Amino acid sequence: MSHDTHPTTSSPPHGAVPVAGRARAATLAVVLTAELMSALDGSAVYTALPAIAADTGAGTAALQWIHAAYALTLALGLITGGRIGDLHGRKRIFLIGTGVFTLASLLCAVATSPELLITARVFQGAAAAAMVPQVLATLHVTFDEGSRAKAFGLYGTVMSLGSVAGPVLGGVVTQADLFGLGWRPVFLINLPLGIAAVILGLRHIPESHDHSTRRLDPLGMLLSALGLLLITLPLTVGGERGRPAWSFVVMAAGLLVLALFVTQQKSKMRKDGSPLVVLSLFTGRSFSTGLATQLSFGLLSGVFFLSWSLFMQDGLGLAPGRAAIGFVAASLGEMGGAWLAMSLVRRHGRAVPQAGALFAATALAGYHHLIATEGTGMGTAAAAAPMLAVGLGLGMIGAPLADLTLSKVVHEDAGSASGLFNTATQLGVALGAASTTMVLFTHTTAGTRGSALNSAFADTLWYVVGTLLLMWTLMFLLPRRTRSS
Repeated sequence: MSHDTHPTTSSPPHGAVPVAGRARAATLAVVLTAELMSALDGSAVYTALPAIAADTGAGTAALQWIHAAYALTLALGLITGGRIGDLHGRKRIFLIGTGVFTLASLLCAVATSPELLITARVFQGAAAAAMVPQVLATLHVTFDEGSRAKAFGLYGTVMSLGSVAGPVLGGVVTQADLFGLGWRPVFLINLPLGIAAVILGLRHIPESHDHSTRRLDPLGMLLSALGLLLITLPLTVGGERGRPAWSFVVMAAGLLVLALFVTQQKSKMRKDGSPLVVLSLFTGRSFSTGLATQLSFGLLSGVFFLSWSLFMQDGLGLAPGRAAIGFVAASLGEMGGAWLAMSLVRRHGRAVPQAGALFAATALAGYHHLIATEGTGMGTAAAAAPMLAVGLGLGMIGAPLADLTLSKVVHEDAGSASGLFNTATQLGVALGAASTTMVLFTHTTAGTRGSALNSAFADTLWYVVGTLLLMWTLMFLLPRRTRSS
């Protein structure tokens, strides 16, 4: 029996936006375009990293920060971004965030040093933190129960597709060296997408608010961001310096700050009913379990795709364009897995993502054996083909997980729930990228090539397989089916 305390109702709830079918389709297209843009930007740098390192002189820590700075800043701001949307209007904050994100992408493209690029990535992440929570929140209040599962399924598909299609784009664009710009068009591609999202969003996105949210919570914003930062920062900086004792002290301090944040939120709720995070959401078993599962999903994605990109190029010696073939295979697999999940989840519920986790884990175990057998002699086809199966499994997880997590959340809490769900995703990715210091770079450094890197990557796969098995176990606590099933 579910322990959730926030069941949805069949009548239009407070905060819902009644929208006709054709208008809902336009809304869906606009917000998913922005979500795709954000997902692409979080992953497109994977295959561009070697070119960025050669062009800017970035070292091991800088390479990690070029990726992690975006994911970390996004993770730190998503909770606040979701609540600002509730208060000031989800459409308004979506449009502002999308506009600033587009401008920050231009700054990334013109950066001339690792420091400038990392700074621009921080601005990108901050803008995405305003933009991204409005996507799920808008879908949640715009679509009724009958159509929400399909909308969330498409959202999961876009998230999964963006995470693996980004490296394809990065590899192809980098190798093409368009106009002699090297890796820079990886970021320039956001300009037409961002401009189109703003123009079409002005017309097609309905405005929605949570009228029960009276004011922001600056102290809560500070405590939540500080706690997350103190936990994540030592994983990157501390790992680069041999994981000194201070890194563990800082992470412990981060946990204490988050504990203080929870206490402050409870007090805020008693005083004026306007906390940054609606803590009652966590009394719902499906929501809490979904967040833990999504955090694990982001973690394995951050570790695997960054490590795999380096394996394909530095381990096997493939050019970015040839390495992108592997990401094409993963993309096709994820799309197939997502569409398969969307057709099965109404009948089989949580069993679908559970099957995907087991399938992906089995495929990765087979990939480990292939790497150990073939070594540096593995060709492009042999390295890419298993990713069809891996992508299929991951797509079966990503597509239905948002609906299984958020299906019992009331509309008034859509912004807070969306911010927390996306925070779990991005924090997981940031932790995963930062953890490559401990997982992949334990016995190697950036720039290591050949068999040494191949061996390190093969060992990394066991961490990913273990995380998939953990997710499979956690998903037994999700609802057997969603309300719309």
